[in-house]
Amino acid sequence: MAWRQLLMASCLSAAVLLTMENRQKLRADELQREYYEEQRNEFENFVEEQNDEQEERSREAIEQWRQWHYDGLYPSYLQNRHRI
Repeated sequence: MAWRQLLMASCLSAAVLLTMENRQKLRADELQREYYEEQRNEFENFVEEQNDEQEERSREAIEQWRQWHYDGLYPSYLQNRHRI
């Protein structure tokens, strides 16, 4: 009879240890997932800022080109120019 109680106690303690270990693994997985999500969000924000800056530089360059080449007619397309 005592060996049955000992066996039940050891099985119960093993089950408790396994559930604790599983909880620790789940918590570690959750922390890792949160970390990678944060890293991905930071990288996406960085890329978005870089794209915005590039678009701003391109817009400024195009605007400068248009001001330099402006001939007084608007819009300055060949098909819209008045021929004399």
